[in-house]
Amino acid sequence: MRIPFRLNRFSLRRQHSSFRDRRKRGMPSKCVDRSIVVADASRRTSFVSTRSAHCSRFPAVYQVLSSEGIQRVLLKRFSIPFVLPLRQWRSFGPWLVLCVLAFTCGCERFKPAHIETVYVTAQKMYLRDRVAPVSRRVAEVVNGEPLQVLDRQPRFLKVKTQKNQVGWIVERAVIDEATYKQFVQLAEENKGAPVVATATLNDELYMHVLPGRHQQHFYLLPGNTKVQLLARASVPKEMPAGGLPPAIPQAAPPTHAGVAPGSKQYAVQPQPAPTVMEDWWLARDSQGHTGWVLGSRLWVDAPESIEGYCEGQRIVGAYELTNVTDPEASTPGHEVPEYVTILAPLQSGLPYDFDEVRVFTWSVRHHRYETAFRLRPIQGFLPMRVSTESIKIGPARDQQTRQVPAFSFLIANGANLTTDPSTGITRPASPRTIRYVMIDTTVKRIGPDLAPIPLNRAEEKKAKTEKTAHKRGR
Repeated sequence: MRIPFRLNRFSLRRQHSSFRDRRKRGMPSKCVDRSIVVADASRRTSFVSTRSAHCSRFPAVYQVLSSEGIQRVLLKRFSIPFVLPLRQWRSFGPWLVLCVLAFTCGCERFKPAHIETVYVTAQKMYLRDRVAPVSRRVAEVVNGEPLQVLDRQPRFLKVKTQKNQVGWIVERAVIDEATYKQFVQLAEENKGAPVVATATLNDELYMHVLPGRHQQHFYLLPGNTKVQLLARASVPKEMPAGGLPPAIPQAAPPTHAGVAPGSKQYAVQPQPAPTVMEDWWLARDSQGHTGWVLGSRLWVDAPESIEGYCEGQRIVGAYELTNVTDPEASTPGHEVPEYVTILAPLQSGLPYDFDEVRVFTWSVRHHRYETAFRLRPIQGFLPMRVSTESIKIGPARDQQTRQVPAFSFLIANGANLTTDPSTGITRPASPRTIRYVMIDTTVKRIGPDLAPIPLNRAEEKKAKTEKTAHKRGR
């Protein structure tokens, strides 16, 4: 290390002798009034100020070496530490504190700047070289692609792709990082959720972070995409501005004697329009993307052989219980599956997931599906679980253990239902688990809960009354 000044050998020796004389008399030695380069026994050098060192407490042996005309000073055994005299703290202390604060504030410049990232929501979009009516295409981005934000203008963002292509994009075609993290969190929370059913999309459909047409959307699924359904929710349908349904006018009461027609007493008062509800499904695609999709834009997958038995209901889920062998069946291996299905009315906004459970078994004699079990109308809730159960079959003297198919579902223990205000998912406050097993073509109830299942006959009577009134109106 080069010294920015030249040391005087005579002055250095004189100061060193002065140190020894002052130590013999018990007086504190003076400090060298220069900055010197010092080194320890391992030849590690450092640049210190002798003014800040109390020489009486740190004795040292100085050697002056000459090499190529450059004088160096070596301090053997240890280096002189930095010690500021107490008197100088009173004058120099406040300035030191200000310097430390200024340096701390200035350190923010050295921190790495936060990189803002947005994600494309449009199916396909082109980046432009400038914001102008006439511009040139720079690059093409697709749905889900991350972009780094470089600059902002009203309604436009200057972004950079992963291929270092820079251009401008409209702001409504992207979502911010906070919304993207909500989709990631939604997928992580429902990673182990049971699959209720599988469905096929009728058309292109966006995944939303919450049920609702105006909620943030991100992933765009193409038509005919297979998705897994995890949960159902019902929320009010969001009408566009100016598209609210008209109010239903109330029928005018009969005219009474002494009351002028058209008076305020018998004026027609319009009733508020009923709230239109729509169903949404929490879905997951093959890539693990999770979000809410509109229920009216998808069709639940069900075997074609049992779709004709719906009787005006929609199939919520069809689950395979077992297989039977029919030599005359046209299925592969002559194996015909038997199903348990859950059905619901063709109506949105119901406070339950399904109202009917039906088991279809295959008749080897007639070579067709027949109904082996039917339970309706109930207020059932997902999920429907299918498993196997070990039961003992036969007389008491010669019982045999056999594995038979079983299924279970949830119902409400009373009228207490809870609805999540954010998602619209309705669940029973105290659910009951109902379990059944199927032995050959007989369905039998098992489990600890054998109490009667409440049947919702009120809606059934209401439907019959409306049907009768419709026939009389003809």
